[in-house]
Amino acid sequence: MLDEGVVFRTNTHVGVDYPASQLLAKFDAVVLAGGSSKPRDLPIPGRDAVGVEYAMDFLRQSNKRIAGDEISAGTEILATGKDVVVIGGGDTGSDCVGTSIRQGARSVTQVEIMPRPPEGRTDATPWPVHPGPRMLSTSTSQAEGAARDWAVMSKEFLADDAGALRAIRAVRADWSSGGPKEIPGSEFELPAQLVTLAMGFLHPEHAVLDDFGVDKDDRGNCASSGYATSREGVFVAGDMRRGQSLVVWAISEGRECARAVDEYLTGRPSLLAGKDVARSDVALAL
Repeated sequence: MLDEGVVFRTNTHVGVDYPASQLLAKFDAVVLAGGSSKPRDLPIPGRDAVGVEYAMDFLRQSNKRIAGDEISAGTEILATGKDVVVIGGGDTGSDCVGTSIRQGARSVTQVEIMPRPPEGRTDATPWPVHPGPRMLSTSTSQAEGAARDWAVMSKEFLADDAGALRAIRAVRADWSSGGPKEIPGSEFELPAQLVTLAMGFLHPEHAVLDDFGVDKDDRGNCASSGYATSREGVFVAGDMRRGQSLVVWAISEGRECARAVDEYLTGRPSLLAGKDVARSDVALAL
């Protein structure tokens, strides 16, 4: 990519030390392709206890530590010697499980509010439909030794006299009516000195979208018509457009967005292959 003329600018915060106005003045087209990085919070009593952390803060710091970067004193997030509870069952939660085990956690428990899915395919997940969370799966991290529990609703983070997390108060959930309802008398406590919130992401950072002056949809993502935003010359692809998703979607959206930008800049059908358009089809059309 460097040989083809792509210039990479690292350690650059768009909207802060590189304002949108400067990008728009310098380039004919801009593509917003960041992630859906605003994490979902769990605003229950005791949320401010020391030891309740967003999953990505925990994972990001672990990566920096492995890379040899210095972690500022007093900001360390470590699972070593602690009872760890991971709230959320997706890929990010699985990463928290594996990282906690490798850091030497005393115990690791992963809880989900959803009921335990069936172990095999059902009428709702026939082959070759990807079952996703509708069928029980075990990641390599979970297989390393984490305890897993389902239909658990976290009610309160319990702290000691110094404000440090010591446990979670939770309750069992009944899903028989289609939504979670607390089961009376099912309250219990989980010991925890570290909790990682891995419940997904809401939308991209709004400061960036606001700096570009683009519209948002009702979910807080960047609104678009195709891949074009409400701002002339500004396009969007991936999580910033469709919400949190898989990397395969990011790859697909990036390619389709490139076609949209190509057509915008040239004023003619793109020669780039797309989902439904092969190169030969484009050549014949031209």
